[in-house]
Amino acid sequence: MSARSARTPERLRALGPTTDLATAAEILGISRSAAYKLARRGAFPVPLLKVGVVYRVPTAPLLAAIHLDA
Repeated sequence: MSARSARTPERLRALGPTTDLATAAEILGISRSAAYKLARRGAFPVPLLKVGVVYRVPTAPLLAAIHLDA
């Protein structure tokens, strides 16, 4: 089973309040490198939190972006 096929709605809702940028990119179908480029430009498709040098993605807007609202 691939990582992508393991992303069931239940598992996505169980991510917690935030997730890392690489996971969010995978969920959105964006490559990791493209995600970081978009984040640096302020153009990532959902809101981001920058904590030091780390990007965190709030789960609620991520789920809304893929039409999987809680």
